[in-house]
Amino acid sequence: MSNHVSNASTHSNTQDDACVANDDVSRQSLNTNVDSAVLPPQPDIDALLDIADEAAVTWVREQGGLAQVIDALATCGRVALDTEFIKRDTYYPRLALVQLNTGDHIYLLDAPQLQLAELWQALSEVDVAIWHACGEDLGIFYLLSGCPPLTNIFDTQIALSYLTGQLQMGYQQALDDQLDMHIDKEQSQSDWLQRPLSDEQEQYAIDDVRFLPALYLNLEYELKKQGLYDYVWADCQLYASDLYNTQHVEDDAMYLTMADYRYNSQQMAILKGVATWREELARATNQPRTFVIKKQAVREIITEKPNSMRELAHKTTMHRSMLRLYGEELLKVIKDAKSLPPAEHPDCLLPPYRSKNKVLSKAVQQAIDDQAQKIGVPANVLMRKKWLAQLYEVVAFNKGISELPQGLKGWRNHWIVHTLIPVIEKHKTELQQGMGVHA
Repeated sequence: MSNHVSNASTHSNTQDDACVANDDVSRQSLNTNVDSAVLPPQPDIDALLDIADEAAVTWVREQGGLAQVIDALATCGRVALDTEFIKRDTYYPRLALVQLNTGDHIYLLDAPQLQLAELWQALSEVDVAIWHACGEDLGIFYLLSGCPPLTNIFDTQIALSYLTGQLQMGYQQALDDQLDMHIDKEQSQSDWLQRPLSDEQEQYAIDDVRFLPALYLNLEYELKKQGLYDYVWADCQLYASDLYNTQHVEDDAMYLTMADYRYNSQQMAILKGVATWREELARATNQPRTFVIKKQAVREIITEKPNSMRELAHKTTMHRSMLRLYGEELLKVIKDAKSLPPAEHPDCLLPPYRSKNKVLSKAVQQAIDDQAQKIGVPANVLMRKKWLAQLYEVVAFNKGISELPQGLKGWRNHWIVHTLIPVIEKHKTELQQGMGVHA
């Protein structure tokens, strides 16, 4: 690559300069104090909760009833939604219920009885789709819909992280803290495929979306008042894109989710073979990956490299029933991986930064804290540990700016390129030594 991190602060690449210029404009708009004229009205929480309590509830159990939902989505502007599903003993989640709140109406969609292609498309076209902790829900959306990454997501859990610094606040706590509203979450692990649902299940499902619009409006006001709404919106779309990419990982790349930098190239080859085999078998038999073989057993295979059924049984914790069914097949996978020539081994992972000398870590943390205070974003939200590890790789191995993680290419990019990377560059020798890099 022609544009390396080592000269990132002075590079003159036209495209990168244009990106930085655009980012300057973006940051100016993001950092400008929001004028009170463009602030939404401060929400009246009591009035919003009254509206939530009065919302009509409609079950949709037949295909013909879906048209009313589609029409409502076309005009509502924003919708709050959630799903209930079961994925305890299957590879593919079984969608049981979709809950939608269009503001004055709550719809409970009996998913097993419906064809939902039109619904997925309609949801992708609303202005704002409000979720709380949408990771698993969006995974199902992408699996069933075939839609590209959504660009209208507002995740209230992400929004709350900006205001509280708590990265994984649950929905129950969010309502308690923001709306002084308590809901019961005891039905979360119940059988959502049973029909009819119990009264408690139905109330739980309704409550999961009943108060989401009020929570959104309260968060929207606070975020815009503090000039943080655009940051949150950008991070929500980034999360939606990341979830899409996670949902579409190829079988032969699944091994990277279990890889360890301490594995040598042959161990990486074995891991790739076993992980690919596990993924294909889990999908073909529609059972969870861990039912085929747990991660601990995979790690044991990587280190022990068993050659026989006896070794597979005594040196790993692979479940005996799966050993009887698939042991010989798995041994062939291991044997084939071990016989690969080194040139065909996957690349080893780059080592993480490790050092007893804390000069670099302290300098980086100070730069993060300074920026966090400047823009009013919690430090752990501004810079995630995973992003920092990836940034260290970019600098230590002289990779191009284009190889920064996506989270550092958006509104954080100007600060990353012009402030944080120069800080890291000052301590590059320590960084490379801490990562075992020979400059």
